[in-house]
Amino acid sequence: MSGRRIGILGLARSGRAAALLALSAGERVFASDAGASSAAVEAAEAIEMAGGEVELGGHTAERLAECELLVVSPGIPPTAPVLSDPRLAGVPRISELEFGFCHLRSPVIAVTGTNGKSTTTALAAHLLRAAGVHAVAAGNIGLALSEVALYEKAPDWVVVEASSFQLAGTESFAPRIGVVTNLSPDHLDRYASVEAYYADKARLFKNSTDESAWVLNGQDAAVLSLADAALGRRYLFRTRSRPARGELGAFIANGVLAMRLGSWDLPLLRADELRLLGEHNVANALAASLAAALAGAPVVAIRDGLRSFRGLEHRLEIVGEWDGVLWVNDSKATNVASTLVALRSVQRPLVLLLGGRHKGEPYTSMLPELRDRVRAVIAYGEAAPLIERDLNGAVRVERIDGSFEDVVEHASSLAHPGDAVLLSPACSSFDMFTGYEERGRRFKELARQVAEVRHGG
Repeated sequence: MSGRRIGILGLARSGRAAALLALSAGERVFASDAGASSAAVEAAEAIEMAGGEVELGGHTAERLAECELLVVSPGIPPTAPVLSDPRLAGVPRISELEFGFCHLRSPVIAVTGTNGKSTTTALAAHLLRAAGVHAVAAGNIGLALSEVALYEKAPDWVVVEASSFQLAGTESFAPRIGVVTNLSPDHLDRYASVEAYYADKARLFKNSTDESAWVLNGQDAAVLSLADAALGRRYLFRTRSRPARGELGAFIANGVLAMRLGSWDLPLLRADELRLLGEHNVANALAASLAAALAGAPVVAIRDGLRSFRGLEHRLEIVGEWDGVLWVNDSKATNVASTLVALRSVQRPLVLLLGGRHKGEPYTSMLPELRDRVRAVIAYGEAAPLIERDLNGAVRVERIDGSFEDVVEHASSLAHPGDAVLLSPACSSFDMFTGYEERGRRFKELARQVAEVRHGG
């Protein structure tokens, strides 16, 4: 099929990788990005050096309509004007995840769900590496699958974090092992309904076979319903009960993580040996352990890997403790469900930083967790008026209309020894930052600066 004209929409990391993969396969590439950021300019230079054509600062529909296939960045919503242009109606379009998978020479473990995807993806790859397996974590976690497809030596396994946006553009994507961490409403600023969001997640099972293996949250009815018609074997993980008779999976009993893959229970380690905060991370560890075991990792390597894994940046990351105040960076919490998880995981009185760009969910569902444990909520960013409206009167809400520096400074002034200052925003970061990573790193910088001034750090 080489020699096709491939259109690449969006020149973030995944678009750049897809363009270079297409060119390496002998395709002709026309890449287009509506912006002209430094990253887009750098990507354009790399693509042009490899023989592709690039336009920045807008999309020329006539040229895209000449393409035989469009590879669309997950950051471009299906309602984007360029995708609605009638001239592109007859051009097939797929996601970069699908494009990379079509060129991949390695088996795939795919991880999806609303929360916990990144930690489970990184941990599963870590456990496989602890077993001496050449495993790579890719997809939504940061390394584009198309980049992995370009590797001269194919990995033994690729563990792919698959977002709903990426899965939406798949047709042949068929992981050998699939994991669903949990499901709850999210991205309602992009999806018309929760059902539409879940429908894209369900594409994980589209190409299931009798040889497929599915690692599913046995305590989440929505997850079990999503996988109901899929072919293949099921392995359920639970944190609050043991497996039912004849059920295979992973669980916690008497404070010990264990797996059941046959007739016997295989103990892994005590939950308090994990270097991760919260019950949800116990669930992530169980899911990752099952995935690694199904990919061939022995129990002894899984035990060692669980002990050595330190978690991911921006996910309940402990920044430090100064003068009795614990600072926790959970910038990756971009929806209400993930912030609820953080609230249940940090067992201290809290000063909670809540805000950013609103994603469509009400904040009132957090009130049961907030009433008894939160000293104050600091509402900031574009969502501040909505947060104040939803929470004021039930808990103390301090609205800050200034800079992020003002937000962190005010949080420090409210925190008492024994408290935690928790950045878990329940919103996207795009009102003030380029992404949750920049937001989290800025929070850590400011926390350390404040500590030096106020707490003698």
